[in-house]
Amino acid sequence: MTNKARGRWIYAGFVAPAIIFFALIILIPFLKAIIFSFQDWDGISSNIAWIGWGNYERLLHDESFWNSFKFTVKYVLATTVFLNVFGLVLALGLNRAIKGRNLLRTIFFLPYVMGSVIVGFIWQFIITNLFNEIGVSTGWTLFQKNWLSLPDYAFWSIVMVAVWQSVGYFMIIYLSALQGVSKDLVEASEIDGAGYWSRMRNVVFPLIRPAITINLFLAIANGFKGFDLNYSLTGGGPFGTTQSLAYHIYTEGFGRNLFTYASAKAVIFFLILATVTIVQSAVLKRREVEL
Repeated sequence: MTNKARGRWIYAGFVAPAIIFFALIILIPFLKAIIFSFQDWDGISSNIAWIGWGNYERLLHDESFWNSFKFTVKYVLATTVFLNVFGLVLALGLNRAIKGRNLLRTIFFLPYVMGSVIVGFIWQFIITNLFNEIGVSTGWTLFQKNWLSLPDYAFWSIVMVAVWQSVGYFMIIYLSALQGVSKDLVEASEIDGAGYWSRMRNVVFPLIRPAITINLFLAIANGFKGFDLNYSLTGGGPFGTTQSLAYHIYTEGFGRNLFTYASAKAVIFFLILATVTIVQSAVLKRREVEL
């Protein structure tokens, strides 16, 4: 066996396990979901009927699906803005030579390593019990309400918890980018008379554009795929007003046994997410190159 052939076999030996696991866990289930979306099956019985585009036609008039879509879009917009704004503010603050900054970085990052389901249950207890105690002791009506039973409050509760959990991760990305900014450039702009905001806008922000691109991509993608907090914090309530698309598809498939109908919704969800990701990547990369 030649060295070239031996190298190919070694390459195949390393790559094959990853390809096999990808096919078994992602590719094959995805292809089967596409096939299921054209069928009528509850996931249990042996009777499987082929109905063509029936599930997709039914989906067009499914009000609960489109309500979940609207909620998800609102959630993505809110979390994307707050995660990037607060993450950047924290990074700018902790990039300074302040006392205990390493400890503060750890404290802000720590919630991200906690499981989202656990975080959701913890905050559910805080909102339903501790907030009420704060409201009783202070007389503030804001905390006397049960946030998780009111649609608008429930929405902002999920946004608040999601930002609390993930802002430290976004902070770390911004912080690493800020530490790569040349101090000579900043000092040179300061000598030229540029103020703080002028330095930020014309020197710092263009240089950390790759970090902004990454964080926007992560925030939007993770927002659309949000499930864990939705499941553990509100359970989609009250009255289904806080159901994300991912959680809605889960309840349709495994709660109501509408297995093939849920598969059709999952396919549409994939197409929406793929379109958003492609458009976002193209736009942000183009702007990054222009700068």
